[in-house]
Amino acid sequence: MEKGKQKKPIFKKWWFWLIIVIAVGAIGAAMGGNDTAANDTKNTEKVETKKVDSAKDEAKKKEKEKAAEDKKKEDSVPTEYKSALKKAEQYSSMMHMSKAGIYNQLTSDAGEKFSAEAGQYAVDNLKANYNANALAKAEEYQKTMSMAPDAIRDQLTSDAGEKFTASEADYAIQNLSK
Repeated sequence: MEKGKQKKPIFKKWWFWLIIVIAVGAIGAAMGGNDTAANDTKNTEKVETKKVDSAKDEAKKKEKEKAAEDKKKEDSVPTEYKSALKKAEQYSSMMHMSKAGIYNQLTSDAGEKFSAEAGQYAVDNLKANYNANALAKAEEYQKTMSMAPDAIRDQLTSDAGEKFTASEADYAIQNLSK
């Protein structure tokens, strides 16, 4: 080496600083670069959460509106109709009657004496399982009167009897314990 030229320290060389700048940039990208992706993911999750919350709020709003509408409909139903429906529920659950049998009992002069309209409202709005009612009646006839299946079917479908439909009676007979 020549005496007049001394070596520059490494930190004074241009390429040293280029390497430092590149290294710092790479480290920054490695550490902070995911923040953008993480923020995008968080923002997407927030948007999706807001959409779900918005859908839930909309569903709750519709449910409240439906409940208010149902309440309004219920309030507009005459008391006689409501009473007929309560009586129909009792006949179905306690006596296991058919739809036609309940209607006749509600509207009969020897029965509840409701108007035909109230009786029709009651059977139309009654939530009853007539197959189950027919089966309960069939089991009752089988147990208490020792009737044969054909006789039970006749009694279940008779106009002078229980007035179940043929399909309800068939269901009952098919599901009777042997």
